[in-house]
Amino acid sequence: MTPYSLRRRLLVWLFLATATVGVIALVDTWREALLTAQSVSDRVLAGSALAIAERVSVDETGGLEVDIPYSSLEMLASTAQDQVFYRVDAPVDTFLTGYESLSVVRLPPGETIGFADGTYGDTRIRSATLTRSLSTGAMPIAFTVTVAESTLAREALARAILLRSTVRLGLLILSVISIVWIAVTLALRPLDQLVAAIARRSPDDLHPLRSQSVQEVNVLAEAMNSFMQRLETALAALKHFTGNASHQLRTPLAVLRTQLALAARSANPAEAEAAAAKAEVALVRAERVLAQLLVLAHVDAATGATALQPTDIVAIAKTVASEMVPLALAREIDLGYDGPDTAMAMAEPVLLAELLKNLLDNAVSYAGKGAVVTVKVAEDDGTVMLSVEDNGPGLQPDQLSSAGLLKRGAPRLHQKATGAGDTGYGLGLAIAAEIAALFGDGLRLEQGRDGRGLSANVRLRRVRPD
Repeated sequence: MTPYSLRRRLLVWLFLATATVGVIALVDTWREALLTAQSVSDRVLAGSALAIAERVSVDETGGLEVDIPYSSLEMLASTAQDQVFYRVDAPVDTFLTGYESLSVVRLPPGETIGFADGTYGDTRIRSATLTRSLSTGAMPIAFTVTVAESTLAREALARAILLRSTVRLGLLILSVISIVWIAVTLALRPLDQLVAAIARRSPDDLHPLRSQSVQEVNVLAEAMNSFMQRLETALAALKHFTGNASHQLRTPLAVLRTQLALAARSANPAEAEAAAAKAEVALVRAERVLAQLLVLAHVDAATGATALQPTDIVAIAKTVASEMVPLALAREIDLGYDGPDTAMAMAEPVLLAELLKNLLDNAVSYAGKGAVVTVKVAEDDGTVMLSVEDNGPGLQPDQLSSAGLLKRGAPRLHQKATGAGDTGYGLGLAIAAEIAALFGDGLRLEQGRDGRGLSANVRLRRVRPD
């Protein structure tokens, strides 16, 4: 779909609206011009008829006679070369003088003057009929005076009014169009400035745009800031995943390549078999690291909008701990649970289980033979504390002081594995920290009981039973 110009569309619609209003105004002006010209013509006709009626008098025989004041008819003449017609009837409907074929306007009952449009021959006319009466001593005699003129002057006046109005309205429309053009240009200038600011940025510049003074543009800027924040989070997750993958897969893949090369060059079947076994171990390690990396990438892609729900923390803790018991027994580690029978908190069950699994895997991998690993759940007024504690070697003092509260994107901590075949690579705590951050808090690392081992703690918002 071809993009359109918002500026052009806005201007076109405003111009069309202005032109439509102008046409409506011209039509109304034409109607008003006709009414105005007709009103002026009617007043002149009425004045002429009245002037003629004033010159009607009684003759010696008792009849009526009229001395037409031609000056009253001359005022109907105009530069438009109008034709003037008249007739006098005395009494009513009895022709006295004038143009006998001129039609008399029929007056409504009670009216003394009336107006009508018509034709006289081939000429369009406007007529006025005035009724008067004259006393002869015995009884009054009613008579009518009809005056008509062609409509050339009236139409010329209407055209003149319309022309002047059109010129004024045209100037007004041009002024409105100019004002609209300037107003639209000024109104869209903040948008142009926002576009220019974005265009000047380098591809890796994702810092928020400055707030705009225009509310509508500011809404757009805020939406773009939100998008860039999400994009920055996604890019950070990608860089995080790439860094982890590069660092964690390099060692097992190098071992795998070396052992396969040794197996290929070995002439002794026993040596070849041993090299193949070591290569298989390296492959298993790489497979596990890749699985952890995928989990980490999945958590990195999540947001704070992860749907939290009331979850029984104790049930998940016992389930995950029971799944880890065979691994703990194989490494001669005492794995147990300490806490209440139930504790409800806001969490996402699948991610919480993954978090706890990684904490337990980390503890079992690094605590050492004969160590004690305990999953603890404790409640206070507003939170539930989930902890994994061991009495192994823990972290070095400098590592512990720099770790503290681990949040999203925290650097990995490298512990020294104590058992053969251990494959921690520091990802367990990273995954746990990422998940803990989704629950509103990070992963806090502290020294274990009696100054030994390591305690990994996650604080969750408690849900009180109804």
